[in-house]
Amino acid sequence: MRITGGSLRSRQLQAPRGPATRPTSDRVREALFGILHSAGVLSGAHVLDLYAGTGALSLEALSRGADRATLVESSREALAALRANVAALGQERQTRIVAGDVRARATAARLAQDVATLARPFDLVFADPPWALVAEGQPQAVLSVLAQSGGLSDHATVVLEHASRSAPPDIEALVRGETRKYGDTALTFYKPAILAPLLEERPTSE
Repeated sequence: MRITGGSLRSRQLQAPRGPATRPTSDRVREALFGILHSAGVLSGAHVLDLYAGTGALSLEALSRGADRATLVESSREALAALRANVAALGQERQTRIVAGDVRARATAARLAQDVATLARPFDLVFADPPWALVAEGQPQAVLSVLAQSGGLSDHATVVLEHASRSAPPDIEALVRGETRKYGDTALTFYKPAILAPLLEERPTSE
């Protein structure tokens, strides 16, 4: 596994042994970042990497011009590989690692602290959970809360990775866009539904 483009191109990444961590393949990552580059969302972005695993997605984003990244992971084995990758690539100053369950209140508080400390919400969010959790609705709930709590910029892009055999899910407070399929992997893109609160606040005429 390696960085596929940018200033860190071809640098190798560590991954823990066993099936518990399923890193996004180089092929899918290269396709994803081609899309993000074309959309102009990488340069200077504040990135959130949920279910970060080895950190491949956020480290690729930093390699390609993102400003900083917050990575959330709960697995001890994955955290060891993640920290080793961040150190090996010299990205300690650009990253913040949150060791915790994505669903936990303490984790949500630390993410909110990141947003408040930097005085800027997240511009790009990666959610690459175990696919069974998508069927249960867990990442959708987390992303919905993040969007409704002001954690996303108005122009943010959210990328959810899920099984290609499954229909792309709807997420409250986000607008679902295109889905791209690569073998058994699918990437679905979302944007904040910024018109919804504006319409709710608009006074009705009598």
